[in-house]
Amino acid sequence: MSKRKIFIAFLVVFSISLSSFSFYFYQVINSPNILVDKESRYLYIPTGASFSDVQTSLYEQGIVNNLVAFSFLAKIMNYDKLVKPGKYLLAGNMNNREAIRMLRAGEQVPVNITFNNVRLMEDFPPKICHGIELKPADFQVKLGDSAVWRGYGFNDNTFKCMFIPNTYEVYWTISADELLDRMYEEYENFWDNSRRSKADSAGLTPVEVTVLASIVKAECRMNEEAPVIAGLYINRLKRNYALQADPTVVYANRDFSIKRVLNKHKEIDSPYNTYLYPGLPPGPINMPEPVYIDAVLNYSRHNYLYMVAKADFSGYHEFSTNLQDHLAHAARYQRALNKEGIYR
Repeated sequence: MSKRKIFIAFLVVFSISLSSFSFYFYQVINSPNILVDKESRYLYIPTGASFSDVQTSLYEQGIVNNLVAFSFLAKIMNYDKLVKPGKYLLAGNMNNREAIRMLRAGEQVPVNITFNNVRLMEDFPPKICHGIELKPADFQVKLGDSAVWRGYGFNDNTFKCMFIPNTYEVYWTISADELLDRMYEEYENFWDNSRRSKADSAGLTPVEVTVLASIVKAECRMNEEAPVIAGLYINRLKRNYALQADPTVVYANRDFSIKRVLNKHKEIDSPYNTYLYPGLPPGPINMPEPVYIDAVLNYSRHNYLYMVAKADFSGYHEFSTNLQDHLAHAARYQRALNKEGIYR
């Protein structure tokens, strides 16, 4: 065979090979390979994960159709050396290039964390860590570190004030330190000049407002009563009367099954027992939502000094300006409890 024919044959083979490779490369880049004909799905890449870990997840979860093609392009795009942890939303029929660009850039989708109804700090980590990578046990360690409290300007009793129940948008990979910083930032944003001015007018600090709001929350079943209850306690504080708030006694006893506070419960020697110790307790008895904090800041002006739950168990209260009327209301409520067989 002549050299010319050999050269032509080589060109033909080379052209075919080049065309085949070009077509394959085009397919690798542009053809759907992620969740082909499937719905969008989240991919979680833990902190410290390697490219091999990502490959395993993609394969075992049935996310990628052709793992070889994905891995080939990922290495060309240097993603195998740039793996970033996070929660990623992979769209159905996404091509390799789109997926790799997103993963390489660390374009996570945010997640919502929500917490409320927290009484004790040990109950808090599972609530705030739900839905994120951070382990509750690791966050609990931070909450128990006195250097952390002091760093944010709180102490063991008041640290709870920094966490305002709400829904917050964060990334799945948020660390304990980042989460604490975020909560402090939200605290500072919440306590703007307007709220601080109202607290000052009431003769209270933001921490004291939160402590009082926690009592109002525990006492309140109907939100419209919250400003009235707040005003009642502020009246008592101004007169140096003991608050005598039953929820503080329940908290001091650490027995949240108590439905009827008895004299024996009031005997516990605790700074949270507002029957024994005047003024506000040293810290909040729960994490009050903004509605209760604002109820304290916008408390109702009235002359009430006493209250007791209504005997019809409607959730509302009987408010009194004098002890005589209060005792009459209280007697009716005690009879109602007896009738219902509620003795503790």
